[in-house]
Amino acid sequence: MKVDRHSKIVELIGKYQIETQEELASYLKEAGYHVTQATVSRDIRELKLTKVQREGGRQCYSVMQTQKDFSEKYLRILRDCFISMDMAQNILVLKTVSGMAGAAAEALDVIGFHEMVGCIAGDNTIMCAMRTVDDTIIFMDKLKKIIGD
Repeated sequence: MKVDRHSKIVELIGKYQIETQEELASYLKEAGYHVTQATVSRDIRELKLTKVQREGGRQCYSVMQTQKDFSEKYLRILRDCFISMDMAQNILVLKTVSGMAGAAAEALDVIGFHEMVGCIAGDNTIMCAMRTVDDTIIFMDKLKKIIGD
């Protein structure tokens, strides 16, 4: 049950800009989880969630990535080799500089976007399987922010 709840929390904070423990508890209750504020507080601590500043200055929960996992080097790989992206339902196809698709796919895997189930890389193309069409759109928006487009 705890693992399922933790998975749901990560999904929720990826989908919504959740600012408070009460708001998170409300989303969990809507999803069918019976939680108390103490449970939510403990889950936040165990998941190592942190608050990050979003657009408009809002502070929202986010999964704290280890410095190794979410270092600038992975972001730089994505920025340096990205050419384009296009979606087909819940499949996202990324084009990269020739020979760099494997490195970019590894960067995506290490960063660990919850919308992405997995990816397969060729020489200059990555196929990402996304959970839903909505997740594909959310992921594309996140990637645009990383790339700086």
